[in-house]
Amino acid sequence: MAAPTREDSVAAALSESVGGPVGEHAAPHRWWTPVRVILAMAAVVFALGMVQKGPCYSENWMNGQDRYAQMCYSDLPYLYVGRGFVELNWPYTSDEESRARFDVMEYPVGISYFAWGAAWATHWVSGSPDVSARSQLPLGDLYADPDVLDELTTYVAVSAVLLGLATLLTAWFLARTHRHRPWDAALFALSPALLFNALVNWDLLAVALVAGALWAWSRDRPVLTGVMIGLGTATKLYPLFLIGGLLIICVRQRRLPDLLKVTVSAGFAWVLANAPAYLSSESAWKVFWTFNEKRGADLGSVWMVLDQAGLSFSWHEINTSSWIFFIAWCALVLLIGLAAPETPRLAQLGFLIVAGFLLVNKVYSPQYVLWLLPLAVLARPRWRDQIIWQSGELLYFASVWWYLGGYLQPGSGDDPGFYWLAIAVRIACELYLVAIVVRDVLRPHHDPVRARDQEMTTRSNAVAV
Repeated sequence: MAAPTREDSVAAALSESVGGPVGEHAAPHRWWTPVRVILAMAAVVFALGMVQKGPCYSENWMNGQDRYAQMCYSDLPYLYVGRGFVELNWPYTSDEESRARFDVMEYPVGISYFAWGAAWATHWVSGSPDVSARSQLPLGDLYADPDVLDELTTYVAVSAVLLGLATLLTAWFLARTHRHRPWDAALFALSPALLFNALVNWDLLAVALVAGALWAWSRDRPVLTGVMIGLGTATKLYPLFLIGGLLIICVRQRRLPDLLKVTVSAGFAWVLANAPAYLSSESAWKVFWTFNEKRGADLGSVWMVLDQAGLSFSWHEINTSSWIFFIAWCALVLLIGLAAPETPRLAQLGFLIVAGFLLVNKVYSPQYVLWLLPLAVLARPRWRDQIIWQSGELLYFASVWWYLGGYLQPGSGDDPGFYWLAIAVRIACELYLVAIVVRDVLRPHHDPVRARDQEMTTRSNAVAV
């Protein structure tokens, strides 16, 4: 089994505070297996993430400036009221009165189902408040109702418990993807990006399904891999891009039947997951697609920087340019994958494809780093590279809240150049990790996973001789 303190100098240095590298001052414990330690790490970090949101808990999430100054903002409480979950409305209802009162949920069905289920759990915990009486109040008054304000905190707490379970499931999948490298999952469990972004939105649901797909593929279970990808795509679009990585692997290894199994099972799972929403209200189901299609340049994107710099583009022009870039990026990943001396790993290919998508996306919300996190820690399981990459993400995390709070606005009233700089640094750090992963693909002896596998094979052959 690979021990990070023996093969990673940064991990060895960090271990001095907890006993030193394995075999010198510390030794394995019988009960504290690597998987259990990683799950404990993930639980502690997630709990610290809840503490980080503490200032917003105490203010019932309604103090606009505090949520930015304290960097504790979360979408969850605002959508609880704004999308009708406060009245337990089915997100895809065709009821005209409800549609006139609340906006339609603009997320994929997996998140909508989860948010609705968490609302039912919140009402149960809160003592089943009178929804019919609440529906008679003007929408603006709901945000001032004391009972609703208490429910906001309860709703976030209920959602946090469920998202915490998704975090533990993700850590478990990652720890078991490489049989001889469970400690690679510690890079996820101890991630600063996880701590600060876990409760900004519901993205951890898709993250868990992506980790599940990586685990299922490592166990040679293509149908289950497809189901995970299909459910993940029904929760966030980006898990679909894993099929591009599987295409390269299956072409190289002549496993086209497995690719077919993945694709068919993914399609079936996606259709099955979307069916209740589509059958309830086709127009409400389409909102996610139309909202994202017609969305303009938004937070954190290069398009927003260009727009503020005076180079405006319509949503149609952004869509066209983004897709041209992304298709060219995928073609480049395909060429790299086919030209590599050895078949690249799914985490490497998935990371490269999703990174390309995020580089030109119309918006980069701070929690989008979670999309890359499970792929990144398995693609490049080295603490130095993860720290460099996530440093850029943490700078962006802070700057986006300061920007929204107006703290980065120059006294002259000009555009906030520091926010532009934070976006540039984030992109540069992401490209750094992309370059490292590409190098590992083209020169496999640099890949820590490949190097360890070759070392174990050499040892096994020596023992056999």
